[in-house]
Amino acid sequence: MKKVVLITGSTDGIGKQTAIELAKMGYAVLIHGRNIERIKNVVSEIKSKYKTNVDGFVSDFNSLSDVKKFANEIKNRFEKIDVLINNAGVYMNKKVLTKDGFETTFQVNHLSHFLLTNLLIELIKKSDDGRIINVSSIAHQNAQLDWDNLNAEKFYEPYYAYALSKLANILFTKELNDKIKGMNVTTYSLHPGVISTKLLMQGFNITGESLEKGAATSVYLAISENIKKYSGEYFIDKKVSPSLRLTYDKNVYSKFWDVSFEMVKKHLN
Repeated sequence: MKKVVLITGSTDGIGKQTAIELAKMGYAVLIHGRNIERIKNVVSEIKSKYKTNVDGFVSDFNSLSDVKKFANEIKNRFEKIDVLINNAGVYMNKKVLTKDGFETTFQVNHLSHFLLTNLLIELIKKSDDGRIINVSSIAHQNAQLDWDNLNAEKFYEPYYAYALSKLANILFTKELNDKIKGMNVTTYSLHPGVISTKLLMQGFNITGESLEKGAATSVYLAISENIKKYSGEYFIDKKVSPSLRLTYDKNVYSKFWDVSFEMVKKHLN
């Protein structure tokens, strides 16, 4: 039976390239995006080049109820997920609240993935070697963790919000690792590099390295043997790298999990 990988935000950029690389290796690939036409195009493009199963799913991460619907669709159609790559991300130049009342960057980049992972964990546990990979960024090094401004309650600044959401990805990984100990599931976070994507252009107005380079560490974490001992770690260029000091503080990442849980809990039942 083919290994199944679900990649959020995989209709373009790093996510699409990651899907292509894993399809080449024979993984059954689940493409996720917001636009049905773009999903169809990516699915048909990959199917035309590689002999593997490719499915597409529409879900808007601006809506937690939509994330839950997406998770239920996956659970109804698949017996297991071997790899979940939480890759979708946005950079918002203005403060915009989602229909759930959360700042968009924080919800799309963190809360929706937090919810999706928790809803799919039972499916991931059914894999012989389940993996949860969270695409963070070196930008997390510049984050400031203000418990009273997670939702931009006090002020909003685009880079501050983005850096906070990428710090969230690592804090989530750390506590998730503690919670899955003893299961046949591991979790990792990573910085993909400074890569030429829509997000990079929109947020920073610069170009970077190739999409192949951007996908390389996600692919490495999805397929590599003998990396279980590094569960919970943060990777750059396929190597374990230090993250911001506070990400090693159990009190911080446990509290962050609890705060995140409170924000999404009504969608977890």
